[in-house]
Amino acid sequence: MDNEDQEKERGITILAKNLAVMNNGYKVNIMDTPGHADFGGEVERVLNMCDGVLLVVDSVEGPKPQTRFVLDKALQRGMKALVVVNKIDRPAARPDFVVDSVFDLFVELGATDVQTDFRTVFASGLLGKAGHEPDALADDMGPLFDAIVESIDPPSAESTEPNKLQALISNIDYDPFKGKLGIARISNGSIKAGQAVALARPDTPKKTGRLSDLFIFDNLGKKEVAAASAGEIIMFGGFANVEIGDTLVTNENGGANAAEPLPPIAIEQPTVRMTIGVNKSPLAGREGKFLTSRMIRDRLFKELDRNVALQVEESESADRYTVSGRGQLHLTVLIENMRREGFELEVGPPTVIYKQNEETGKTEEPWEAVEVRVPEEYSGSVIDLLNTRKGELQDMGLEESMSVIKYLVPTRGMLGLRSSLLTATRGSAIIDSVFDSYRPKIQEAIQARDKGSLLAFADGPVTTFGIEGAQVRGNMFCSVGDDVYKGMMYVHAPPV
Repeated sequence: MDNEDQEKERGITILAKNLAVMNNGYKVNIMDTPGHADFGGEVERVLNMCDGVLLVVDSVEGPKPQTRFVLDKALQRGMKALVVVNKIDRPAARPDFVVDSVFDLFVELGATDVQTDFRTVFASGLLGKAGHEPDALADDMGPLFDAIVESIDPPSAESTEPNKLQALISNIDYDPFKGKLGIARISNGSIKAGQAVALARPDTPKKTGRLSDLFIFDNLGKKEVAAASAGEIIMFGGFANVEIGDTLVTNENGGANAAEPLPPIAIEQPTVRMTIGVNKSPLAGREGKFLTSRMIRDRLFKELDRNVALQVEESESADRYTVSGRGQLHLTVLIENMRREGFELEVGPPTVIYKQNEETGKTEEPWEAVEVRVPEEYSGSVIDLLNTRKGELQDMGLEESMSVIKYLVPTRGMLGLRSSLLTATRGSAIIDSVFDSYRPKIQEAIQARDKGSLLAFADGPVTTFGIEGAQVRGNMFCSVGDDVYKGMMYVHAPPV
C-alpha cells in the first residue's frame, strides 16, 4: 500500500490509505495509518472513520514510542484494540514478553477494563499466516479477519433516512480526470449518486452542489456505486472546494429536519517551524523549473488541502514563507517532495515553537520521548550526547544484547542529534522519538555541535587540490567539478 516514492525509500507510511476486504459475508474497511508521530495529523483524521484499531507490534521489539502515540489517540476515543503480534516467525521472537509489554502500555495510557481485556492474534505478514497461538498458525490470514469481526464493534447509526445524511470529510484524493475527491465515512443517513448535497461547517455558510461520482472501496481499489448507507466509507466527486473537516449533508428537505454538521477535526498544534523561500544564491535557477515566489506560495498553500497538521504563514519578506509542522520529518518530507517536483528552494534552519502558559505565565517548549537501541559498547557515547542536549534519563536496560536507553529531550536538543548519534555509534543506533509534552523552557543554551563547517573562499568549480585536505574533516556537500560560490558551505564537520 505504500506506493509513494519516499514511502518506499524511507520504509515508512506517510499518507493514510484505505482498502476493503470481504470475509465470510462481512465487509471489513481497513485504513493504514502512519506510525510516526510527525504524521499524527493523518492518524487523527483517519480515526474519525474507525470503530476499532489493529495494534501491530513486532514480536521481538514490542511496542515503540510511535505505537504509544497511535494507541493513545485510539483509547481516548473509547475504541477497542485488537493486538496483532507480527513477525512471529523470527528466531528471536518472544511473544509472551511482547504481550505483557502491550498490557503495561494499555495501563499506562489509562485504558478502561474493557479496553485492557484485548484479544491477541499472532501473525507473519511475510508468510501470510495468522493464528491464535504463536506455534499454531493457520495457512492463511483467516484467523485475523475472524478476530476483527468478533472483537471490533460494527458501525452504528442513529438514522438511515436520506435527509439525515452526515459524513465528515477525513481525507482528500485527486484524480486527473475527476478532479478533487473527498473521502468520508457516513455516520448517519444514506446517499445516492447525483444527489443534491452540501458541505457544511458550524457557523459557516454551506457550499451546495450535486454528487457527480460516488465510489466505495473494494480490495486495494475502488468501484463506482449508485448508493451507499450509514457505516460505509465513500469517495465522492463534484466539489472542487471540498476541504478536510467539512460535513457532507443533504441539501433537500431543509429546515428543522436537516442534519447538523459534525464538529471539525481537532488537530494538535505544530512544534517545529522553518522558512521556505526563493533561492537567491549566485547559483539560482540551475536545478529547478519552479523558481518564483508565486509558484512556491501556490504549492505551499495547496499542500494545506491534505496536510491538515501543516501551517503556512506569510513572513515579513515577500519571497519567504514560514512553514510549521509536527516535527523535522514532517517538514523534510514536504521539502523533498517539492524538490522532486522541480521546485528550487531556499530553506532556513528549523526552530522550535514556544508557547506561553496562561496559568503560570511561563514560556514553555516542546519535549520528546526518545528511545535508542544500540550495541552495549556504544551506550556510553549515546548517554553523553543526550546529556549534552539537556536530556533526562528515564530508563535503561538490556534486551537481546542491545542496550535500550529512554530519555526525555527538549525538541531544541533533537535538532541535528540523529546524525550525531549515528556517527557516534557507527550507524548501529535505532532511534525512535515522539512528542511528549510542553515543559518550562530551559534558560541556558543547548549545545548543538562542537565543530563548525568549512566554507568556500572563492567562486568557481571545485578542484581536487581544494578538497584534498578538507575531505577527511567531515561530510562533503560537493564533488570535484561542482560550481561553488564564496561563503558556500562545502564540508560539514560533525562532532566526534
